[in-house]
Amino acid sequence: MILVTRLNGSVFALNPDLIQRIDATPDTVVTLVDGAKFVITEPLSEIVDRVMAFRARVVATAHSLEETGTADVLELPSHPADTTQDRYHVENDSELPAPVPLHRRRP
Repeated sequence: MILVTRLNGSVFALNPDLIQRIDATPDTVVTLVDGAKFVITEPLSEIVDRVMAFRARVVATAHSLEETGTADVLELPSHPADTTQDRYHVENDSELPAPVPLHRRRP
């Protein structure tokens, strides 16, 4: 996540993987893949630098975990209420629920 500032001064975290486009018109407008738009105070070049630094941290962390041998230890914890059976075990694909259709947000 990267931190960005709205025009009113509030700071929020933004997932850079969801950014579709960034426009400087003259305000910086971040458009996400779902169509949501945010007007922020940081210039376009600073957002690009933050996204590059974020991705570099992700790669460096993955590399560090791989070298130290702890990457194979990272597992999702099991649900505490479900200790008797594997709640995600599926015998065949017919037991899977139908996919949820996705729709673009209206402007």
